[in-house]
Amino acid sequence: MKISDIKTYPINIGSGSQLVVKVETDSGIYGWGASGLSGRELAVIGAITHFKGFLIGKDPHKIEAIWQELYRGQYFEGGRVLAAAISAIDIALYDIKGKTLGVPVYELLGGKQRNFVPCFASVRFTTLKELLDYSNTCIKEGWKVLRLAPAEFESQKDKSRFEPTESITLLADWVTELRHQVGRGITIGIDYHTRLTAAETYSFIKRMPAGTLDFIEEPIRDENPEAYESLRKMVDVPFTIGEEFSSKWQFLPFLEKNIAQYARVDVCNVGGITEAMKVAAIAEAHYIDLMPHNPLGPICTAASIHMAAACSNFSYLEEINTPAQQMGTNDRNFYPVQPELDGTGYQVPDTSGLGVEFDEKYALNQEFKPVEIPRLKRDDGSFTNW
Repeated sequence: MKISDIKTYPINIGSGSQLVVKVETDSGIYGWGASGLSGRELAVIGAITHFKGFLIGKDPHKIEAIWQELYRGQYFEGGRVLAAAISAIDIALYDIKGKTLGVPVYELLGGKQRNFVPCFASVRFTTLKELLDYSNTCIKEGWKVLRLAPAEFESQKDKSRFEPTESITLLADWVTELRHQVGRGITIGIDYHTRLTAAETYSFIKRMPAGTLDFIEEPIRDENPEAYESLRKMVDVPFTIGEEFSSKWQFLPFLEKNIAQYARVDVCNVGGITEAMKVAAIAEAHYIDLMPHNPLGPICTAASIHMAAACSNFSYLEEINTPAQQMGTNDRNFYPVQPELDGTGYQVPDTSGLGVEFDEKYALNQEFKPVEIPRLKRDDGSFTNW
């Protein structure tokens, strides 16, 4: 069996965009993968075009060897664009090998350790009412873990305005009210999406009673591990970090120094299933659980399910399509076969490969327009993180 072609499908889906990749073989067996670099699909397509030139004719079953060549086969190795391209191809190769052998992908990773993959419900809100309503809807449907995704700035007349002090003052009160309403039996985390500084993060947490939050996700940017290390010494709330990381090396200081208490590994960003399993092993050695990033669609979900099934150190998988909110990232027009949410998680499948299919014909009939993330500014006119 040889790789015969690699095709890319950038699509608009829900309110965002995705890049789906198909690796074809001369035997007729094919595999699906996805890139996690949302909003920069064209850049990843460019990288895949380079990779395609030397991948045609290779044995798709030599997954690790191909990964090494993809990563080391240029002088300027690594980086988020190349890692996203490697991720998509790597996931597709696992899909091919699973189909060839007639086994689920997790069987290639040592076999499953669990029958069910639990999820946390992502709760995106712009007002206190939305926060309480969406959270209570999920709880009534049996969800015990909520990850809050605040977008309170969108309730303003100027949706591009973000002032950190106003945000932490408002959200500290809102999250405290949520905790008061739902009690101690619900796990609550919050994703501040790198919008704060270390000092602002400290101030935010100190404005709430102890025990209000069970974890905080990426309050500051991750380029400087030492900054996170200093913040770790200032606050006692667990950190979930890593959704943007593009290699095991980027994870390394956060895991070795126990800066992160949960690893937010994203199979579509970190370098595919191959690299994600190595991150999982390093995390296991430091008693750190995985809390995989999963904002894309069914291919990312399927790959994450197989990874979660094979890892002992797994906590919760992100789920953004919940009883309270449907983000449309799993549109069945694009994905006629996909993992099915079963209550608050996913049953581990027994079908061969990933267990997902993508409708190429439908995708080719849709116009693709690149999607830019929102831009936020302070009152002084300076640009800040979204």
